[in-house]
Amino acid sequence: MSRALIIGAGGVASVVVNKCCQNSDVFTDICIASRTKSKCDALKNKLDGGKTKITTAQVDADNVPELVALINEYKPDIVINVALPYQDLTIMDACLETKTDYLDTANYEPLDTAKFEYKWQWDYRERFEKAGITAVLGCGFDPGVTGVFSAYAMKHYFDEIHEIDILDCNGGDHGYPFATNFNPEINIREVSANGSYWENGNWVETEPMEIKRVYDFEEVGQKDMYLLHHEELESLAINIKGIKRIRFFMTFGESYLRHLKCLENVGMTSIEPIEFEGKQIVPLQFLKAVLPDPATLGPRTVGKTNIGCIYKGVKDGKEVTYYVYNVCDHQECYKEVGSQAISYTTGVPAMIGAAMVLTGKWKKPGVFNVEEFNPDPFMEELNRFGLPWKENFKPVLVD
Repeated sequence: MSRALIIGAGGVASVVVNKCCQNSDVFTDICIASRTKSKCDALKNKLDGGKTKITTAQVDADNVPELVALINEYKPDIVINVALPYQDLTIMDACLETKTDYLDTANYEPLDTAKFEYKWQWDYRERFEKAGITAVLGCGFDPGVTGVFSAYAMKHYFDEIHEIDILDCNGGDHGYPFATNFNPEINIREVSANGSYWENGNWVETEPMEIKRVYDFEEVGQKDMYLLHHEELESLAINIKGIKRIRFFMTFGESYLRHLKCLENVGMTSIEPIEFEGKQIVPLQFLKAVLPDPATLGPRTVGKTNIGCIYKGVKDGKEVTYYVYNVCDHQECYKEVGSQAISYTTGVPAMIGAAMVLTGKWKKPGVFNVEEFNPDPFMEELNRFGLPWKENFKPVLVD
């Protein structure tokens, strides 16, 4: 019998709630909490009546005393953080104070700085270890499954992995000239930042969208993809043996890039506050308010995602290449849980990771990235809960 507190009520949270209910042997009770309780209630009303008992609560995830009070009242075995990355540290503080296990899908990002990295959360390692509780960082798809894929490749197919290319392709079409598939504020901050990759022990920084490649993705086709900075590069460079280079690529269409460039040129992607009619506003937050809500894209998004990792390394002195990936259909996801594939591919791994902790398979004191745990039970659950993976030992390599 396990109780989970799910903080957040957006598209990813909706998938997590659905999947927890599908895994009722592990998740007997869940509480959905958010600043807007009506969103939590709407999720509860859709799924009530099954084996998993659902309750809801209002909470400000920026407020540690409020979080502590809710955790003490509900007494969850784990807190699943699918709120905003800005709120990771306050939720971790509340988990420390109440000695409750913690899991999130994206690393901390300061509200006033477009920079996301693990250092702030890694600073909690000793405190979580002393408290005897587990924190799992970045358990979505990328980061998340990409780390599990890497641990699986290392465990089964390599003595050393020298190169990793993470390829994130969204072949979906929502019909809008410009919209983002997850929180617009987070998405635009991520793709408009400088790119970087890890090579020979150092970070190599690039201009935004400077490096472009074309790749032919199974079930999607040829797509333009661009090198970005992504947080799992930071942890994989430390945790995977033999690494010489890690890169992350994401696909973007011409319309998206054109609109993004225009918005950048007129200052709409800025996170610096400006004064407008006597009030301070952040242009990017205003832009978020006028763009389509990602949670509404599900019914109109068609096509597939293809996300995976290509590895080069050695086994028993011989060179090995290995590609492991998942293909996910937007409309199939919507039929199952009412969300498009971007939310689905993030929410399913969050549920699986929480189940790994609750069943003791990933339970140890401290703060960890997913590749530091045994990947095998997680890989089995991906097949069981809607994200089946495929392998290819002769992939086309990215130049």
